[in-house]
Amino acid sequence: MLKEQLVVGFIRGSHGFEGECKVESSSGEYEHIAKLEQVTLRHGEQTKEVKVESASLAHNTVYVKFKGIDSDEEIKKYNRWELVVPRKYAKPLKKDEWYITDLQNCSLVWNGDPATLDAPATGEVVGTITDVLEGGAGYLLEVSLSESCTCIGDDIKLTASGKPRKVLIPFNNEHVGKVDVENGTVQLMHLWILE
Repeated sequence: MLKEQLVVGFIRGSHGFEGECKVESSSGEYEHIAKLEQVTLRHGEQTKEVKVESASLAHNTVYVKFKGIDSDEEIKKYNRWELVVPRKYAKPLKKDEWYITDLQNCSLVWNGDPATLDAPATGEVVGTITDVLEGGAGYLLEVSLSESCTCIGDDIKLTASGKPRKVLIPFNNEHVGKVDVENGTVQLMHLWILE
């Protein structure tokens, strides 16, 4: 199931003395943040609903002033807090783009045949995607291997202490086939990458 609330940025300190802050985008895109009228600030379980009084684009940041937060001391309390908005206000996705939160908890599925791109949900679940990390050459899927998978050996799927092993898989067309976040599946193209 797709999450309806997404993190679009993070407060990265105050700017000036009137309560304005620097916001770093979680996607690397900033135009959609500058257009926001209302956001939820979130830090763990704490949340605060705020209206955006003003926003201006700068190089790799957006300067944002929230209504009711009127000093640098007040905004410093929210340093490192997330800006959360309904999905429709997040950065629009292009073809073959996904939000990290939608990939997390998807099942990584092996069909047995890399040429089978049309139905990844029909294969065996080899693991669960726990995170997406930035690597030097691109993104990596962090996968916790399934203990019940029969297509990989116990020596591969468990650590020496008997816990499920985590592996990193390059998130590219060579290693990952069809991504179906609505059904919670991502197709693995080559089983050998789990070794």
